[in-house]
Amino acid sequence: MSDPNTPLPPATQPQLGRRGLLKAGIAAGAVLAAGKLALDASPAQADDADVPSLKGKRIAISATGTDHYWDLKAYQAQIEEVKRLGGEPIGLDAGRDDKKLVAQLQTLIAQRPDAVIQTLGTLTVIDPWLKKIKDAGIPVFTADVPTTNSINNTTSDNFGLGSSLALKLVSDIGGEGNIVVFNGFYGVPVCAIRYDELKHVLKYYPKVKILEPELRDVIPNTVQDAFAQITAILSKYPEKGSIKAIWSAWDVPQLGATQALVAAGRTEILTYGVDGSPEVVELVKDPKSPAAAVAAQQPAIIGKTAVQNVARYLAGQTNLPKETYISSIIATKANAAEVQKTLGQV
Repeated sequence: MSDPNTPLPPATQPQLGRRGLLKAGIAAGAVLAAGKLALDASPAQADDADVPSLKGKRIAISATGTDHYWDLKAYQAQIEEVKRLGGEPIGLDAGRDDKKLVAQLQTLIAQRPDAVIQTLGTLTVIDPWLKKIKDAGIPVFTADVPTTNSINNTTSDNFGLGSSLALKLVSDIGGEGNIVVFNGFYGVPVCAIRYDELKHVLKYYPKVKILEPELRDVIPNTVQDAFAQITAILSKYPEKGSIKAIWSAWDVPQLGATQALVAAGRTEILTYGVDGSPEVVELVKDPKSPAAAVAAQQPAIIGKTAVQNVARYLAGQTNLPKETYISSIIATKANAAEVQKTLGQV
């Protein structure tokens, strides 16, 4: 069995020239449908019996919010795993309120838990407080937050899934056409990575143009806002073929965008996103839906693994990797039913 402390390697990203990327894009649809980024067993999913006990330990689970499928599953898994390992979880949910998030991180310095796990967040908001917690001598761990103040960050390989999703999009639209991009949360590192990977791929496809200005997705009311914004865009571009695809760094805007396309009868436009929420994977599976693909993550495994890394560290295993990568897959029309089964969504 693989060492549970060894992270999954990031998806290979060779430095391709334009010709190489063009060839990769042409082949991307077939490769991704076969599940190149596979939801197979990862080293992080080792035998639970190998994980040290957290008996007598208080572990703070700080979440930016739990209103989204990914966030809720990761948060619940962290709470459950701390309990399973005999520890006491201190669950904190900021409800998507940055002021509340700062306040809950601030209180942890006085509470002095044995470790803190921060899940998601805008880096400029949370990083100063993660540093204060670290400087107070409290071990800091993160989920989906790459930061120098964290001992270990458990996450998907957002570089790999970002470039793979972009190549899938380019392949589907034949390497040319206008696309709409939601870019409202660049301050969240994982969203920034996915966006940067999209831009990197598009650099080699000059006939694919991002319509300006880029759209800004919002929280709360993400679905309704995305629906309204896409409806407005469609009125500006009424001709079929004037827009080829819509991309978002997570899949709640994708849900609203897909609904807007269906309502407007513009299902020739394809949508793409990241996370793998059940309702979005179901749309991808529907052959009549314009939802073309979603990068499906494993939030429960990410949350559970973050806690297990805390347990290892507190037990003296201080040689943890800086990043622990959990596998993901691009769900497409061809494999969405299989992805649903793998994720336990059916």
